[in-house]
Amino acid sequence: QVQLVESGGGLVQAGGSLRLSCAASGRAVSTTTMGWFRQTPGNEREFVAAITGYSGITSYADSVKGRFTISTDNANNTLYLKMNSLKTDDTGVYSCAVGRNVYVNSRSPLSYMNWGQGTQVTVSS
Repeated sequence: QVQLVESGGGLVQAGGSLRLSCAASGRAVSTTTMGWFRQTPGNEREFVAAITGYSGITSYADSVKGRFTISTDNANNTLYLKMNSLKTDDTGVYSCAVGRNVYVNSRSPLSYMNWGQGTQVTVSS
């Protein structure tokens, strides 16, 4: 059974940084695609970033490109999202998920399964 546990969220001022972690069990992050999504009340899940374990290929939403970095620590079976230059628009609940396609990462939440419970990120002005 796959379990994902996010951590690292919190309250930060605009311009600050946070690093989110997603500890995985039941599935090696190096053998699949993993993604980060965020959601705010009343809105659908929004793609943030994804990585393909086998190739290391990454993709980012245009709104975070150049500020966020997705990575994996295979030894600790953990997915990370380093967020720099945070903006108030980055506020939301951030969740990690395992992709259904192990070779190609996707921006659609429908292409992911085994979601974590999420961690709240709040960016103040």
